[in-house]
Amino acid sequence: MILAEVAGLVVATPKSGELDGVRFAILQPLGADLRGRGALVVAVDTVGAAEGQRVFTAAAGSARLASGMRDRPVDLAVVGIVDEVTLATEGGA
Repeated sequence: MILAEVAGLVVATPKSGELDGVRFAILQPLGADLRGRGALVVAVDTVGAAEGQRVFTAAAGSARLASGMRDRPVDLAVVGIVDEVTLATEGGA
C-alpha cells in the first residue's frame, strides 16, 4: 500500500468502456516524513477523496479487489481516506 496526498483530479471523457463512471485522482506519494516523494501517479478513486486529503492505496491485482473494480483495467486504487497518522519518534517504539 502507498500513503499519498490527493493533488488533483483527472477528467477523461473518451476512455476504455470498462472505465466509464470511474473517478481518477492524481496522487503525490508520501515518504516516512509525510512529505511528497517521487513522481505523481494516477489512481482510480473508489472512496471520493478530496484534493489535499491523505489516502492509502492498493496496487496491482489488489487494486481490482477494491469496490466496483473487478474485471476493470486498474493497477492502482484509492481504498481509504486517512484520518490520522502516528509515527514512532526516534528512539521510541
